[in-house]
Amino acid sequence: MPRYVSISFPFLLTEYVVRKQPEFRGRPFVLASRQRGRMVIDAVSREAMPKGIRPGMVLADCKAIFPELEMLESEPGRAENLLRALAEWCILYTPFAAVDLPDGVMLDSSGCTHLWGGEAAYLDHIKKKFHSYGYTVEVAIADTISSAWAVARFNSNNALVDPGQQGNALRNLPPAALRLDATILARLKKLGMKQIGNFIDMPPSVLRRRFGQELPKKIAQALGLEIELIILVKPVEPYMERLSSMEPIASATGITIALKQLLETLCIRLEAEGLGLRHCLFKAYRVDGAIQQIE
Repeated sequence: MPRYVSISFPFLLTEYVVRKQPEFRGRPFVLASRQRGRMVIDAVSREAMPKGIRPGMVLADCKAIFPELEMLESEPGRAENLLRALAEWCILYTPFAAVDLPDGVMLDSSGCTHLWGGEAAYLDHIKKKFHSYGYTVEVAIADTISSAWAVARFNSNNALVDPGQQGNALRNLPPAALRLDATILARLKKLGMKQIGNFIDMPPSVLRRRFGQELPKKIAQALGLEIELIILVKPVEPYMERLSSMEPIASATGITIALKQLLETLCIRLEAEGLGLRHCLFKAYRVDGAIQQIE
């Protein structure tokens, strides 16, 4: 049975700024860009949130609420590029990682979590590792992509959704946890449906007549009744071979065998293309999260 881990970065862009410019640590600031002649907030630091500042607000209005608010201009494409780099780094945890715009990374953790001592320890390691790099993250693991996404953002205190329990995990969450269009969310709110449990058991045909195709499709994906795909990131190295192990390699002999096998496979490719090898990097991803390499 597949298992998916959703990693949410609620302060991705502003925490990236703090990593690069430590003088902004602890200061309320925002990132903004010009949209239709006005400066609009794209990202908000943790310290600015209590002031009522939110993404999508006009900068001038925010300044009226909180005159001391600092502003930096957003860089187009920064979030996507940053998430791709983070997803590639997550290959430490699984070969299957994907960018999950606008603020997350999705992992297919099937067959990987036992290397960290189980799913709870796996999630804990991910959170601690990103925290050590200065990023706030919320994580969740579930049978489906959509249910993991929903729990990570709306109920991360119960991050481990047991197999087959995604329906129960979704019931008390708001409809926004299904990533629905704003028009559908407004209609559900008007009807008093404040939780997914208010409509999750309705026949798809009824939901389709009242709300169109999107709502029953999102429910089916979250429950695992309909396929949902992720586009995996691939490291940019044009010549790379990877050897995954079901169990940790714990001896020098095992490492030597793995290295020999990888080199043989790589050399076969190079020979077929009439190329040679002058420089090679060998990386070992350890179960404690460290990466060792030789070249």
